[in-house]
Amino acid sequence: MDREYVLASYARDYTNFIRGEGARLYDERGKEYIDFASGIGVSSVGHAHPKLVQALCDQASKLIHISNLQVIEPQARLAKRLVELSGYDMRCFFGNSGAEANEAALKIARKYGETRFETKRYKVITLKHSFHGRTITTVKATGQKEMHKSDFSPYPAGFDYVESIDAVYDAIDDETVAVMIELVQGEGGVQPFDKNEVQELAKMLRSRGLLLIVDEVQTGVYRTGEFLASQLYEIKPDVITLAKGLGGGVPIGVAMTRLKEIFRPGDHGSTFGGNYLSTRAGLTVLEILQAEQERGALAERIEHFSRYLSRLAESLPEFFTEAVGLGLMRGLRCVDAETQGRILKAAFAEGLILLKAGRNTVRFLPPLVISREEIDEGFVRLEKALESLS
Repeated sequence: MDREYVLASYARDYTNFIRGEGARLYDERGKEYIDFASGIGVSSVGHAHPKLVQALCDQASKLIHISNLQVIEPQARLAKRLVELSGYDMRCFFGNSGAEANEAALKIARKYGETRFETKRYKVITLKHSFHGRTITTVKATGQKEMHKSDFSPYPAGFDYVESIDAVYDAIDDETVAVMIELVQGEGGVQPFDKNEVQELAKMLRSRGLLLIVDEVQTGVYRTGEFLASQLYEIKPDVITLAKGLGGGVPIGVAMTRLKEIFRPGDHGSTFGGNYLSTRAGLTVLEILQAEQERGALAERIEHFSRYLSRLAESLPEFFTEAVGLGLMRGLRCVDAETQGRILKAAFAEGLILLKAGRNTVRFLPPLVISREEIDEGFVRLEKALESLS
């Protein structure tokens, strides 16, 4: 049915998962898998978390959706919670995905560039190896030439790409309005940026009245150990985007900005964005993950997971060159693309789900509530897979 009725936009594996619990998934034949991918960083509280299940059932029995022409109480509560957890003085716009959150961020930047300066500024600088979404505009914002396929051209103008943070300074011109970065490039190889470089960039942009947009679609919502990676880097962005892990599997995206008066009614909108179901999910996910962080459980998982990765990188130079990433957004850089592909395939055969990322990286995005037992079992399966390839 999938082959006949669904557009072929994914290179799919046809394993049919029918249920999950915690960091475990089960297919229709009853085979169990350890999930070190969490739906590409989405299932932050694992599968079938009882608190999230209960909250969704409770909300669905009352209201799932009304339009944004009326106030939506859980949306307002979630916005307040996000601002409180961030520690930044901001307001929120709700959409349904990371791409939508980044679209909102780019519209914020464009309006700022139209109204803040004597002459129009509209260009946004992004970095090579970045990834910001799949819409026409966010594909163009993505600093990977292979993503800019001629099939979908022409693309919107207004994006410049640089190799490194150091190169941003020379790329700024009289039409530049913002710089958009991921603090850890996910699709680009789970590559963190240097903290001092990011802080100096933020300081320079603020001094020139230009915006710093931080794409935290993958790094946000405790993925790196703190609520935001921006907090780890000790910066104050002008715009932050969130999605993925915030809804625990329910689609949601958020653009947060210190430009609290930038939009007027009619400037932007979303039919589904921030509805009752998605924002109730977001509130519940934050409640679960904040408790995990405050009792130290998240930090313990990060340390335990990191030890395995470091040991593998050090002991198996025939497979890996280094361990990379932050928190539970991690990677093992492979010696080449062929090795990366073989590892992913062998791990899946052993019942372990991993992800592919750029720079020949095997990417790990486990649920943030993963148990020690599930971590141990996952790495037992990975080591079996590696032994089968030796």
